Amino acid sequence: MVDDAELLARAEALVAAYAADGRTVATAESCTGGLVAGLLTAVPGSSAVLERGFVTYSNEAKAEAIGVPMDLIRRHGAVSEPVARAMAAGALAASRASVAVAITGIAGPRGGSAEKPVGLVHFGLGQRDGETRHLERRYGDLGRAGIRRAAVADALGLLEDALGD
Repeated sequence: MVDDAELLARAEALVAAYAADGRTVATAESCTGGLVAGLLTAVPGSSAVLERGFVTYSNEAKAEAIGVPMDLIRRHGAVSEPVARAMAAGALAASRASVAVAITGIAGPRGGSAEKPVGLVHFGLGQRDGETRHLERRYGDLGRAGIRRAAVADALGLLEDALGD
């Protein structure tokens, strides 16, 4: 991702805008495995903005690191709106960040089903003293790298949108 000029330019703009606004970010990533945090940290000065990142790939990590209730995961599945929202809220609760973005999805090539196909990704965006937003994307089978890149781009979009709040 760091060699993706478009995404890097967006990350640079985000870091500058969040730093100017005095806001910080936490990430809670599953299918992207830390790519959003990695992209942000490729930008000089990002230590003023990225408060911390959680790679919560397993269900246990989601529960233990950021407090996603296992019952919620059992009822809805790890790739779901309720879990994405809980991940964002949990990242805020477990950090000092002012904004948290969460990503959970099925990057493939295996793991999909008719109900939850490869390419399904749920996002949560939480802000202190604000509501937690949700975004669902169905990218289709772009290949593992394509799905992960698209998810990083959409996560950056949510962080960009939060600047207007």
